[in-house]
Amino acid sequence: MIDRIIDWTGRAVAWLTFAMIVATCVVVVLRYGFDTSAIMLQESVIYMHGMVFMLGLAYTAQHDGHVRVDVLYGRMSVRARGIVNLVGHLVLTLPLCLVIFFTSLDYVASSWSVLEGSQEVGGVPLVFALKTLIPVAAVMLAAHAAVQSVREFRTLLS
Repeated sequence: MIDRIIDWTGRAVAWLTFAMIVATCVVVVLRYGFDTSAIMLQESVIYMHGMVFMLGLAYTAQHDGHVRVDVLYGRMSVRARGIVNLVGHLVLTLPLCLVIFFTSLDYVASSWSVLEGSQEVGGVPLVFALKTLIPVAAVMLAAHAAVQSVREFRTLLS
């Protein structure tokens, strides 16, 4: 179920990349074609970028699309790769997700307490919602790492 949620979320936010392209083109046309600007539209591109990045972390890891130094890993046996992946999830990914989650809670809570909005007049008034994606991304990535750890552990035992 966790894999399906991550996969669905990743596929859904991938469409935001297309929306960012369209919004950026509209911003450029407005600025250079009509000598005007749309601050909310410009900020929405930043919001969409943040959503793609934060909600795409677990999806990218799930589909093995993350950056990896393949100098040694590519030459390892399947069992050795499993050990590297298991140790990586347990020693690096899960602790990092815990740190991100717990250190972001006060940051997000203070943003929600004032319903933080844009500093720009006419900007997107949902900064608090965007900041909420920080702990959400940490939970999604931790869930993926936990599922992968169980899979790797089962594979190593068989």
